[in-house]
Amino acid sequence: MPTKAPAPRFTLPPEPAATPEPLPEPGVDELRLETVMGALSDPLRIFIVQKLLLDSEAYDHPCGWFGIDRPKSSLTHHFKALREAGITRQRQYGLERRSQVRIDDLETRFPGLLALVAAWRPAD
Repeated sequence: MPTKAPAPRFTLPPEPAATPEPLPEPGVDELRLETVMGALSDPLRIFIVQKLLLDSEAYDHPCGWFGIDRPKSSLTHHFKALREAGITRQRQYGLERRSQVRIDDLETRFPGLLALVAAWRPAD
């Protein structure tokens, strides 16, 4: 019988000093699977979450770090949808918002979901 590969562990770098408070977001007990899945139904949003999970270089990242060629209003909509669903946490740094995945909260509420998101590939 083949052995099952262990689930990947996603971690955040340590929180820097003087990090702003997060923007409003649902609490862990308020995370709903249908809301999370609805937010992840858009391939661009899955890309954003994958990039944060697999390529993060810092505690949180500004919109420009993702390299997405879309109008700012469109990106704002997608980042807001992810935050309001409870998938990402955003903080305001002056005029810039930076995002990170709520790894611990999502793993607590929906174990294994982030591994599925990280492994997702679009259909050919």
